[in-house]
Amino acid sequence: MSVVKDHEKALDSVIDEMISVVTNSKQEVFEIGEESRKQQDTLNKEVKEIKREVENIISESDELERRLKASRVRLSEVSKNFEQYSEEEVRQVYNNTHELQTQLVVQRQKEVALIKRRDDLEQRIKTLANSVQRAEKLMSKINVILTYLQEDFKEVNDALESAKQKHEFGLKIIEAQEEERRNLSREIHDGPAQMLANVLIRSDIIDKTIKQRGMDEALKEIKEMKEMARSALYEVRRIIYDLRPMALDDLGLVPTLRRYLSTIEEYHELKIIFEFKGKEMRYGHKFEAAVFRMVQEAVQNAVKHAQAKIIRVQFEATDHRLNIRVIDDGIGFDQEANKTNRLV
Repeated sequence: MSVVKDHEKALDSVIDEMISVVTNSKQEVFEIGEESRKQQDTLNKEVKEIKREVENIISESDELERRLKASRVRLSEVSKNFEQYSEEEVRQVYNNTHELQTQLVVQRQKEVALIKRRDDLEQRIKTLANSVQRAEKLMSKINVILTYLQEDFKEVNDALESAKQKHEFGLKIIEAQEEERRNLSREIHDGPAQMLANVLIRSDIIDKTIKQRGMDEALKEIKEMKEMARSALYEVRRIIYDLRPMALDDLGLVPTLRRYLSTIEEYHELKIIFEFKGKEMRYGHKFEAAVFRMVQEAVQNAVKHAQAKIIRVQFEATDHRLNIRVIDDGIGFDQEANKTNRLV
């Protein structure tokens, strides 16, 4: 009996330590997100200032260009009637034209430099925005983990009857986690990781393409590279949804389905109609996850196998049940032939 109690204390100690580690991680993620958000605000202010400077420089350049044009006309007139003007007048007109031209070149260079700086800052802002978004998602995941550790997992300790059961249960959890990690690692390696590697390779050769084959070929390379990046983003989103869409915990079943179907519709360039009847309400976590997976699987089958162009998802919520239908205009299959094949 004392051995069992010792195991229970040991498990409680491990859980408490895990809670402490996750809590500290949550604080670190929060600080990273806040720091990224502050940097993003600072860069946004700098971008606004640069845009204002660019507008001023463009205005000044237009004025210089107007004055330069007038000065060139004057210089042409003096050159044609050289004998009517003194040497000092000719020199003054020439110097004035040269000075205006020099000022205009300097202004154009400033404009180009500011625009490059603006583009660089906007790219950094996008990167920081992604960091903030990732931090928010991680915070949501960590909250789920803490809830699990603090509530659900501690109840397991009371449900286990002996130290042996606890030991076996722990091994199964570890085994399931490791299997999930392997699957996730494989999906990331074979999917978005390969795609992003290709994007990097293609980006390196764009400069060479411009020099060797011209801008048209470079634009084709850029278009293909954007498509790769778009595919990689879709794969990342799909993996996240396969794990568990965080919006399911935050927004609920119906808004999450709308967002998911919109993403599928945009990526595969088809029409998905979501028809909802009834009153939106929250259900249990497991029930919402199960319903989401069911709709997800049906839609994916329609996209991959039925070659559908229009998919209609009908979702009706009553007081006692959910009625869900997924209808598509795909090629379908011959049920009688399928039955025959099964018998053979």
